[in-house]
Amino acid sequence: MKRGKRYAEIAKNVDRANLYDVEEAIDLVKKGAVAKFDETIEVHIRTGCDGRHAEQQIRGAVVLPHGTGKKVRVLVFCKENKMQEALDAGADYAGGEELMHKIQSENWFEFDVVVATPDMMGVVGRIGRVLGPKGLMPNPKAGTVTMDVAKAVNDIKAGKIEYRLDKTNIIHCPVGKASFSQEQLKDNFQTLMDAINKAKPSTLKGQYLRSVTLTSTMGAGVKLNVAKITN
Repeated sequence: MKRGKRYAEIAKNVDRANLYDVEEAIDLVKKGAVAKFDETIEVHIRTGCDGRHAEQQIRGAVVLPHGTGKKVRVLVFCKENKMQEALDAGADYAGGEELMHKIQSENWFEFDVVVATPDMMGVVGRIGRVLGPKGLMPNPKAGTVTMDVAKAVNDIKAGKIEYRLDKTNIIHCPVGKASFSQEQLKDNFQTLMDAINKAKPSTLKGQYLRSVTLTSTMGAGVKLNVAKITN
């Protein structure tokens, strides 16, 4: 893929052959985030898992101590008696079948996370084919299928993110914005990595974390020293 001159200038500061400590990597990524908008800082983790095996599927959620820096829009599928609870907790939308029909008929996707009470999963399942590919399907492991909708909404608004393997066995997650301080990004990164280390499948043989790369939306990737992260 052809890269622009600005990217080439940023990449000059990153030694591709080097594996960086977390502090150095964050510093390099922050310095490289020079776009006119507040770039998202992301981590990409290549694992030794084989997602084709159910016992090696990694999926969960964690609340980042300093949030993601992004305003997250939350939709809650629930019965009428739970709607006010969801809205009072900060949900942007709460409803039942009418929201399902709106998604179906209007291709409406003005939300970032979907929460559902267990008794609404039959309704949500009817739009699973459109929610699934977008990573929006509620899941108990991520805490998005629950009767405690207030806690779910509060956690998401506070900076809860979901981590999961993609089809190539890589986990992609945001850990903040370029405007965050070094310490904020380090705290968020460490919280995420602690959760992913704990999620290591017991059946996995061989290396769990094969590579960890930190990058910004428009910047160059910086590879981290995996041995220091897992210790």
